[in-house]
Amino acid sequence: MKKILEPGISGTSEITVSEAMLACHVGSGLVEVFSTAMMIARMEATAVAVVQDVLPEGMTTVGTKVDVAHVAATPCGMQVTFTAELTGMSSNGKGLTFKVSARDEVGLIGEGVHERVVVHKEKFESRTRHRKDCGC
Repeated sequence: MKKILEPGISGTSEITVSEAMLACHVGSGLVEVFSTAMMIARMEATAVAVVQDVLPEGMTTVGTKVDVAHVAATPCGMQVTFTAELTGMSSNGKGLTFKVSARDEVGLIGEGVHERVVVHKEKFESRTRHRKDCGC
């Protein structure tokens, strides 16, 4: 059964925390634990994957807001599972709200809300290039 873009669709992804993902390696701290920045990036990537295959050709989403708590530290080598569930859509279908979470092998490490907007990829990138060219 083909998924459709509607609240309730969800997906997961998994990673194993590597040294390159540690706070001390990405500049978000001095400790050797999975960085908040990397956790949020994976939450976003999971949300993208939930909806990308149900969007019309040429369309994608861009992140507009992240409200996430990082509640537990994860050391290098542990597996982390990310979940994103589409929980709401704007009336025009372009604004998307996701419940996102991350769990390591012990339990919850982060959760929150992430918002994205559906855009036409080529037009969005063209406008961005124009912004650079005109200095706007």
